[in-house]
Amino acid sequence: MIIFPTDTVYGIGTKIFDLEGIERIYKIKNRPKSKPLACLCYDINQIESIANLTENAKKLANNFLPGGLTLVVESKPEVYQKIGYKTIGVRIPNSKIALSILKENGPMLTTSVNDSGMVPLNEYHDIYNKYHDIVDFIYDTDSVSTNVPSTVISFNDQDEVVLLREGNIKLSDLNKCLYSK
Repeated sequence: MIIFPTDTVYGIGTKIFDLEGIERIYKIKNRPKSKPLACLCYDINQIESIANLTENAKKLANNFLPGGLTLVVESKPEVYQKIGYKTIGVRIPNSKIALSILKENGPMLTTSVNDSGMVPLNEYHDIYNKYHDIVDFIYDTDSVSTNVPSTVISFNDQDEVVLLREGNIKLSDLNKCLYSK
């Protein structure tokens, strides 16, 4: 289990099928199990290894990722069987450190570094002081995160965007990408 910077906020993460690591994240954050973790991926190929992308999901991924957009899509059967997620939030971060970690380790389940329901911690020294003795490694960086969580969307049965949380990427930008000629 590691803590590392992304383009949005610092994340705490573990490999997607590391059941012990997943359990540790929920305990560390005091996070309800009803709130699934998102999955950061290195590229579209990694996303498609764990999730099924609709036509619109693929179009948005190709236009906005890497970046601050999380797509909640149907997970592959293996993901459902191993970790119980019928759907999964996937994202490619626009961060060299995060991408190098994901390239080496594969998809990682992640969430912001904070106690559940609190503001994410985004300063290395604050994170180190609170978590250094309960995670395996904390990455430091000179790069600056936006400190704005990603925009999170899902898709309805007609493959239309459903906004779950708006971040830097606006719903109007997503719709413009999908529906402008």
